[in-house]
Amino acid sequence: MLPWKRLIRPLAALLLAAGVTLPAAAGAQAAGAPSSGWNDYSCRPSAAHPRPVVLVHGTFGNSVDNWLGLAPYLKARGYCVYSLDYGQLPGVPLFHGLGPTEKSAEQLDAFVDKVLAATGAAETDIVGHSQGGMMPRYYLRFLGGADEVNALVGIAPSNHGTTLNGLTRLLPHFPGAEDLLSEATPALADQVAGSAFLTKLNAGGDTVPGVRYTVIATRYDEVVTPYHSGYLTGPNVRNVLLQDLCPLDLSEHLAIGLFDRVAFHEVANALDPAHARPTTCASAFS
Repeated sequence: MLPWKRLIRPLAALLLAAGVTLPAAAGAQAAGAPSSGWNDYSCRPSAAHPRPVVLVHGTFGNSVDNWLGLAPYLKARGYCVYSLDYGQLPGVPLFHGLGPTEKSAEQLDAFVDKVLAATGAAETDIVGHSQGGMMPRYYLRFLGGADEVNALVGIAPSNHGTTLNGLTRLLPHFPGAEDLLSEATPALADQVAGSAFLTKLNAGGDTVPGVRYTVIATRYDEVVTPYHSGYLTGPNVRNVLLQDLCPLDLSEHLAIGLFDRVAFHEVANALDPAHARPTTCASAFS
């Protein structure tokens, strides 16, 4: 890819973000999360939005930085919003989502139970970015999550893994590389296309009964490759390509989850399909 293309895509996405600023480092922003209105355990879901929303960050993300755009967006629209940290590795601060994905799903299970107990809701909706859009499917399939979740919205999710534009296919040619990846950062190894984890997760179909699924992908995804590997098949599935909604949107893997208000508008539609409004480039300013 030419260098100017690397620059123009995030800049164009930033314009579509309608003035939303890309978050600073997690350490500097963590104290600001409560004042933003999310992770407020006194929040009670309204009749209009009866389910709390749980946000699940991506690999190398955390519960604050990943959601400085979307959490306030949803909170301003009347949702009770919560986010968790998961997949922590010993001695690695701020950058999470690196531990074994099965264990991360157990953390999500416990967190959803906490949110439901605090809010009194019977079900939640989950919105996840990258690994955070894929990992909850393990919770839904193997940990009883289908009884606690109404909808899963994946933003550029790694549902069928990634080839990183073919780089992962080189791993077998470097003795010990796959073992090192699995030991040092298990979640990265789990997200390589064809991994044992993904084979188990997707065996027998992508979905479970009783849950609505939405995938929002971007043509310019350079992390989940090919981008359409994030799509799901099965009942109650809607796969959306961001550029079909707004051809001018050049968001790549990070921008679509961090500050793309066109994507955020489509998330809101997925959470409340009965009141969905068409998502267009103009949605960036709504």
